[in-house]
Amino acid sequence: MTLIKSISGIRGTIGGPAGDGLTPIDIVKFTSAYGSWAVKRTGIKKIVLGRDARISGTMVNNLVIGTLQGLGIDVVDLGLSTTPTVEIAVPLEQAAGGIILTASHNPKQWNALKLLNEKGEFINDADGKEVLEIAENSDFTYADVNNLGKVTNDDTYLQKHIDQILALPLVDKEAVAKANFKIVIDCVNSTGGIFVPALLKALGVNTVHELYCEPDGEFPHNPEPLPENLIALSQEVTKKQANLGIAVDPDVDRLCFVCEDGSMFGEEYTLVAVADYILQHTKGNTVSNLSSTRALRDVTEKAGGTYHAAAVGEVNVVNKMKETNAVIGGEGNGGVIYPELHYGRDALAGIALFLTHLAKYNKPVSVLRSSYPNYFISKNKITLTPEMDIDALLLKVEEKYKSQPHTTIDGLKIEFDKEWVHLRRSNTEPIIRIYSEGNSETVANNLANKIISDIKEILQLN
Repeated sequence: MTLIKSISGIRGTIGGPAGDGLTPIDIVKFTSAYGSWAVKRTGIKKIVLGRDARISGTMVNNLVIGTLQGLGIDVVDLGLSTTPTVEIAVPLEQAAGGIILTASHNPKQWNALKLLNEKGEFINDADGKEVLEIAENSDFTYADVNNLGKVTNDDTYLQKHIDQILALPLVDKEAVAKANFKIVIDCVNSTGGIFVPALLKALGVNTVHELYCEPDGEFPHNPEPLPENLIALSQEVTKKQANLGIAVDPDVDRLCFVCEDGSMFGEEYTLVAVADYILQHTKGNTVSNLSSTRALRDVTEKAGGTYHAAAVGEVNVVNKMKETNAVIGGEGNGGVIYPELHYGRDALAGIALFLTHLAKYNKPVSVLRSSYPNYFISKNKITLTPEMDIDALLLKVEEKYKSQPHTTIDGLKIEFDKEWVHLRRSNTEPIIRIYSEGNSETVANNLANKIISDIKEILQLN
């Protein structure tokens, strides 16, 4: 059993002893802490709540609602929803914050409380630490019987979210409808099965073949939208002679595509393609995290903009986007953040923008993919002894490559012309994650192996 307490929320496996899994006691404790923090921060006694379709969702939802009511907080319950939909609802409801019950791409035994501030954005490091401290000290007081919170069930935000997407100037519903796309979707039996078909219908897409769109939480495969988990989608695209395939994760904030020939567009290139389209019409800057493909920088500079890298984590990307006034940003895991709509990863907005781009491009998806610089990312890790000083080790690697362009805002990233390697310590185990990118798999792997060799040599010298 696992329970992970972090600044962005609490996630864990369902069941087990209290404090060793996401048990009812833990859910009540952390909801109490968050609700108390949100009211203290804003003076507003209202929280928006939504969930993905996980099996444990109803149980967790009931506990969260009851706890918030017990604190005297009114709850706007969106029911089965998506992370970006809740993010949009929070400011519209003028709420103190929002909670999304989802463990994102984790398997079905996991669930989590994702925590939002009054802007509908993920809480930052300082706020997260304050919530954890409140939980640790049980620093909360419940309301008396005359001041319990009330619950409102609101199922209107599916349409409100879609309406906001259709109202975006760079979403061209007529162009998408005219393209007459045939699309296969894989929604991993979560809430994408409700929201993605509704969006496509609103965009005028008449031929949609649905895979795993029953929102019952019985994930038919590992829910992370990676190539090895999208075999059925790839096969269905070619079988149906579709123009493309679309896959989302359980809470619909990550997005990836399959080309018409069944090949993978690549989740790293979701953001690249959408940014390419945005930059053709809006001059400006872009942001992604340090572990995302260089292709975004290439596309940005070609369009006359400036690319900026942020530390890994959505809140860090959002902060950098605000700081640099970026017109588009996100993460290489298929997360598209379009501030014209809101500051959060939004697969639904990504779908609408991508389909508009594809309709205007008027060539197959595989041709669009081949128009971008081709890079390959290799992901490796080194396991160290728990007592090892990882920070000191990274300093020695930095010293060895001090003549190369590098940054230490999140671990250590070293650039070698158009290749790079990013070393990050894990927050949960004694390992160093090593991401490297080159123009081929061989180049990326060789770069990773060179750095791994350097680390081993440093360890032997100690």
